[in-house]
Amino acid sequence: MQSVEEQQILQILCRDPQKGLTEILDRYGGTLQAVIRRILHDPRDVEECIADVLVQCWRKAQSLQTQRTSLKGWLIVTARNKAIDRYRQLKREPTDPLPEDFERIVKEWENPDRSEAEELMAELVEEMEPPDREIFIRRYYGLESGREIGLALHMEEHAVNVRLSRGRARLKQKFLQRFGKEKRP
Repeated sequence: MQSVEEQQILQILCRDPQKGLTEILDRYGGTLQAVIRRILHDPRDVEECIADVLVQCWRKAQSLQTQRTSLKGWLIVTARNKAIDRYRQLKREPTDPLPEDFERIVKEWENPDRSEAEELMAELVEEMEPPDREIFIRRYYGLESGREIGLALHMEEHAVNVRLSRGRARLKQKFLQRFGKEKRP
């Protein structure tokens, strides 16, 4: 059941969303952060999740006024559910970063004409076989997830991730053959 204070906050939220959300964040922000941090550990993910909870609260402000549910309880349950959803999403869709030493080599390479390295990368991607090339372009240029690529190409997500991993290894090897021993500090 909502307290008088929670009803007032919801009324403020309906009249002046910015003021209402600020009030909710001031009053319940610490609690939301604690709930979300138990599930997500990256501060950026925690902030994003809190923002999602606040947006959902704003969108449902009218219906929350008529419900008997406690605002604090609703916020906690919503925060927990959003955090779990985000955690599952992160588990399903790995970011597939390039290997750390690969990035170091690119950063340390002192050739002032960096476009040569970019051209080589484009050439190496173009030399890939058609399914690998399309997967690589969709993932790293189109920023599609492994799941999205799998659906588009009628492949399992795991198969997409394996091809990405092997493609990165081949690119790294070819890139190192060309630039790995040149002008490194």
